Amino acid sequence: MPVVRRAPAAESPPHPPPGESRTRAATSPWRHRLDRLVSPYAYIAPFFLLFAAFGVFPLIYTAWVSLHDWNLLSSANPFIGLDNYRELFSDGYFWNAAFNTLSIGVLSAVPQLALALVLAHLLNRPLRAQTLFRITLLLPNVTSVVAVVVIFSQLFGRDFGLVNALLDLVGIDRVYWQANVASSHIAIATMIMWRWTGYNALIYLAAMQAVPREIYEAATIDGASTARQLWGITIPMIRPTIIFTVIVTTIGSMQIIAEPLLFGAQVSNGAATTGGTDRQFQTLALYLYEKGFRSFEFGYASAAAWVMFLLVVLVVGFNYLVVRRMRGGLDV
Repeated sequence: MPVVRRAPAAESPPHPPPGESRTRAATSPWRHRLDRLVSPYAYIAPFFLLFAAFGVFPLIYTAWVSLHDWNLLSSANPFIGLDNYRELFSDGYFWNAAFNTLSIGVLSAVPQLALALVLAHLLNRPLRAQTLFRITLLLPNVTSVVAVVVIFSQLFGRDFGLVNALLDLVGIDRVYWQANVASSHIAIATMIMWRWTGYNALIYLAAMQAVPREIYEAATIDGASTARQLWGITIPMIRPTIIFTVIVTTIGSMQIIAEPLLFGAQVSNGAATTGGTDRQFQTLALYLYEKGFRSFEFGYASAAAWVMFLLVVLVVGFNYLVVRRMRGGLDV
């Protein structure tokens, strides 16, 4: 008779001692609950630590410095309370810089965002070589600001500039762009528009890509024109993106420093920090730079920085309320 061999019985895993299994079962829920509560904060802790070190602390320290007569050329920094703010509000140069900042900001931001919206709407339609057009829009933004200002300063040159040459062709007198308030603001705003219009157009284009195509097809069947579709469909559908770009552009417009600094350097070294020979295009950031790093009046510059921060908040809040009141219906 054949011998039948039986397979060896599988060994059962060793059982933990009764006390250990009870301890594991008791601590496991608490461990999971603690992990759920602590892990999210542990993941975002590095950001808040960096923000506290490089964002919150400088703000608080700047507020403290603004209450002192803080000068790097003096070892004594006495507490003077709100005297820096009183002097600042009575300083005509500060209000001139505030006016220049708002003027350049409006001249650059409004046409910039409007043109970016139109360009994005055109690129959102079926076109050949769309990738090439999108890359072309981004090229001005990656160009060095120094190169941009140097080139545009040559274009806006008084004697041999291309812009004045074109004005001569149509019978308009040459303009000394750095000398006047209006002309210098237009020149600087043109530089800013050239750099940032394509960047905002790509942001709008990304938002438009998420709008359902069926809405445009239905509007086309109903006879809505391209401009009507832009106003009645695109703008309401991408309103959050428009609010974002308005806020970011407003903040950037209130902090303009590189363009007027380099534009003034084309006139003379002294006109670089003062925004022209008569401060005709000195912005708030340039005024702050002059007081803090040319005159070394850190207390006064800190007060100017805090007032500038409050002005940015007010202007951003105003623009946010204006954009929120934009039409929201899809009446095409």
